[in-house]
Amino acid sequence: MTSGALFARILSMLMIRLQRVGRKHDPSYRVVVTEKGRGIKSANYIEMLGSYDPRKEKKDSAVISAERVKYWIGKGAAPSITVHNILVQTGVVDGKKIAKHSKKNWKEPAKKEEIKEEVKEDVRAEVPSDALAKEES
Repeated sequence: MTSGALFARILSMLMIRLQRVGRKHDPSYRVVVTEKGRGIKSANYIEMLGSYDPRKEKKDSAVISAERVKYWIGKGAAPSITVHNILVQTGVVDGKKIAKHSKKNWKEPAKKEEIKEEVKEDVRAEVPSDALAKEES
């Protein structure tokens, strides 16, 4: 594999994420570029783009290098939902905020009655039709 192909493969798997730093009950975060599969708690990140402190006022909470963020997004790095919302809030990226629950596989929690009905239907599907006819008569 050529070095260019390897570099392109690595770039397709990059994320712009938050890395928590600070002590208990005093959260602050680094905005970092890291590989998607790598654990975020490890200190192995490619570049630190800025910081975010949720305990400060919204306008002062994030200090992010807009130039470097745009560079990495241009190279194919995808921001996490939270980082995207922070970038929109600070004006680095144009667009709307994304709701955290709007992920692809998110479903509304089912109510207890719906779950009971689904279980009954599943049980009926597993029982042979001859056995159901005997029960009803």
